[in-house]
Amino acid sequence: MSLVNTIKNLCKSNDTSIAALEKELDFGNGTIRKWDKAYPSADRLQKVADHFNVTTDFLLGRTNQMHLTTKDEKDIEKRMEEIKRDLQGEDGLMFSGEPMSEEAVESLLDAMEYIVKQTKVINKKYVPKKYRNTDDN
Repeated sequence: MSLVNTIKNLCKSNDTSIAALEKELDFGNGTIRKWDKAYPSADRLQKVADHFNVTTDFLLGRTNQMHLTTKDEKDIEKRMEEIKRDLQGEDGLMFSGEPMSEEAVESLLDAMEYIVKQTKVINKKYVPKKYRNTDDN
């Protein structure tokens, strides 16, 4: 199924239209329909995924799993705490020889959380089915 068809189905199941979605996300009129011919930017795709509470891989048809499991979310949260603790260690975090502001650190952590989530979803594709846990534990 194409990206646009997936979004259409999500809109239908949420009793909304593509036009209403575009307006709510501050996209131009007809933006989503153009994605049949050209892929959207990562940030726009993420906005749509966040709106429907699904993964970008689900939108792109790479997986049938709409959400990360509760265990996945806990694993990601634990990993992000480890990363945050490491970044905010005694030495502080530097970028180009200058200390990073708190806002820059938060931005970096947000980007890293996205990466950790995407990695988790991608890795699930390569786990043999007999080892996959299909329930939401």
